[in-house]
Amino acid sequence: LQTRLQAGQGYGNTLKCVLTVYRNESLTGFFKGMSFPLASIGIYSSVVFGVFSNTQRFLSQLRHGDPAAAPSLTDMTLASLVAGVISVGIGTPVELVKIRLQMQTQPYTKANVKLNSTAPGSPVYRGPIHCLRTILQKEGIPGIYRGNVSMLLRDVPGYCAYFIPYAMFCDWITPHGSIAPNPFAIWVAGGVAGAVSWAVCTPMDVVKSRLQADGVYSNQYKGTIDCMLQSYQNEGLKVFFRGLLVNTIRGFPSSAAMFLGYELSLKAMKRWQSETNP
Repeated sequence: LQTRLQAGQGYGNTLKCVLTVYRNESLTGFFKGMSFPLASIGIYSSVVFGVFSNTQRFLSQLRHGDPAAAPSLTDMTLASLVAGVISVGIGTPVELVKIRLQMQTQPYTKANVKLNSTAPGSPVYRGPIHCLRTILQKEGIPGIYRGNVSMLLRDVPGYCAYFIPYAMFCDWITPHGSIAPNPFAIWVAGGVAGAVSWAVCTPMDVVKSRLQADGVYSNQYKGTIDCMLQSYQNEGLKVFFRGLLVNTIRGFPSSAAMFLGYELSLKAMKRWQSETNP
């Protein structure tokens, strides 16, 4: 829904988009482009959380001589910035393939279409691997990283609005005197952080989605600035808030689950380590 609302035409509001996708593509339309992100989300999340936590530890060691020292707001901000930059290298190709598959609005069948068809609505890619191979053949390595500047502008502030609100809200709702937040506090803080982060990210997410969708059937934008200018000239300021509702709604449960899984996994591994190495 997010991609169709941001980069598609004629979908209107969220409800209309849901009905249009279901009417034209049935339930399978809601799961297009899912396999590639699903296969890579573990690696992506591990890198992001690992870079963030290790950067924090490095900064704490550098400033206080103790990697376990509580990080300052400056430390969390710098760690978030580093995590955002690193995430783009992994995330851009994954996002590109997902969006390209979502923006071809018909399923591929050998009986009814040629692979070089460029008519809107005609399928171009057979699946994620074919999509990746086709982009590499036609556009090379730069094609795989199409939209990386807009994704950088999305993720760097986005991760600041992700990790910092999580830490602050988690600290706020944890009862005074508790050594660590309970699972419910982690879940709520993670959900709030996800909703806040996606609200901050949405304007550049629109630009990123449009740039990466551009190229399925035609090439309309020359780059990030051109995409922003054309979008504003054609649809006004409101275009940069397309998909805001979908982003914030999905941001809460997905981030709540992410942070809860991360914190519980850390606790389990620390417990296992202490038991095996007393």
